[in-house]
Amino acid sequence: MSRLNPASGSFLEKLSGLLPPDTLTPPEPHHITEPRGLFPGHAGAVARPRTTEDVARIVHACHAGRVPVIPFGGGTGLVGGQVTGEAPAPLVLSMERMNRVRGLWPEENVAQAEAGVILADLRAAAAAAGRLFPLSLASEGTCRIGGNLATNAGGINVLRYGNARALCLGLEAVLPDGRIWNGLSRLRKDNTGYDLKDLLIGSEGTLGVITAASLALVPQPGATATALIAVRDPAAALSLLSLARDRAGEGVSAFELLHRTGFEFLAETLPDIRQPWPAIPDWSVLIELGLNAGTDPVGQIAALFHDAAEAGWAQDGIIAQNARQQKDLWGLREAIPEANRRIGPVASHDISLPLSVIPDFLTAMATELAALGPLRINGFGHLGDGNLHYNVFPPKGKNRDDMAHLRAQVSDAVYARTVAMGGSISAEHGIGRAKAALLERFADPARLGAMRAIKAALDPRGIMNPGAVLRR
Repeated sequence: MSRLNPASGSFLEKLSGLLPPDTLTPPEPHHITEPRGLFPGHAGAVARPRTTEDVARIVHACHAGRVPVIPFGGGTGLVGGQVTGEAPAPLVLSMERMNRVRGLWPEENVAQAEAGVILADLRAAAAAAGRLFPLSLASEGTCRIGGNLATNAGGINVLRYGNARALCLGLEAVLPDGRIWNGLSRLRKDNTGYDLKDLLIGSEGTLGVITAASLALVPQPGATATALIAVRDPAAALSLLSLARDRAGEGVSAFELLHRTGFEFLAETLPDIRQPWPAIPDWSVLIELGLNAGTDPVGQIAALFHDAAEAGWAQDGIIAQNARQQKDLWGLREAIPEANRRIGPVASHDISLPLSVIPDFLTAMATELAALGPLRINGFGHLGDGNLHYNVFPPKGKNRDDMAHLRAQVSDAVYARTVAMGGSISAEHGIGRAKAALLERFADPARLGAMRAIKAALDPRGIMNPGAVLRR
């Protein structure tokens, strides 16, 4: 990878002559920081283009000048992919002004959106047309479509609708040399060679800049139901999931596993949130069904709970009776990450595992970590698709700094066991800079070599988000 140059005054002066006068601005704090505060960044300037052509001019100039480019969406990524403090001062390429929904075709179940469209705004536009864009994240009021695709974002509805990749039909993108790829197809079938779209999705801005996307919509469920069910253990939760899918098929929209530690953290840090249980169970699941109009999803969940209780899997349950109660139950789930943040984790892990091994993983991991010290564990997440947010915390009365000496041991143990049991070190957050070394450690050598060859072929000067995903 070639030597890179900073986005210096002379470079920026030349670039500004190619762009509208207000495109280049000094970086603001949110452009050079990330939510966890683990990766301080720097930048020579921020470019805020309004058109794909301007993005192409910017990237072409950076390619010619060997200036690093960091594509920037909503800044909500959790693995440091949007900031760098190591490369020469980069140009941050913010997509915030490219925020138009270019078109929406309800009869095709397709929308076209620019990369800077906020996820919640796209979901609202789809809803106004009687459709659903099913990608749903806790950060949807801030995160942007380009970043969602660049990281192949997941969220709560992957069980039914898939990751961001599964919802993308076509892309418009600027390649590392400044060429525009016009792949903004609305086709469901286009079998014409290598799929550049799937290569760019999940590449975290290292292979090009996504500027717009054609996205799949779905009909809105005619009737929904939500329940919080206390279960005996994770194995019982999996049995309940299997039963729910046998009964409702693809109508199971979400299936979240929650541990008692999450509710304890809510009580400790967010006491105004009303607790759902008089006595917190060790394990519970949050389940949502989305069925056709004229069906009775509340009745189906009630029947599921009855049969699960008869089988000894379920112990108690709360079934939402209206939209407000549904919102309250989901509010509990969405507040747990904030409670985690306030407690302060020793180490956080976004992992995935084959569903059937999750109970054994949770048991073995708890035993292994107990031998390291008096740590608290909040293992929760999207059980329906095998994604756990396995976070480890100090004991009550201590803070994360008190246990910092255990951080490396904790993470080594979690990742080693995850991979040994057939899992992945990154389920939905990506690699970024935080996990680049882990990728080198655990990735199949042939795959890693192919990734490096692709990077070298598309970005031989190494200007696109250097240090993210691949360190070299």
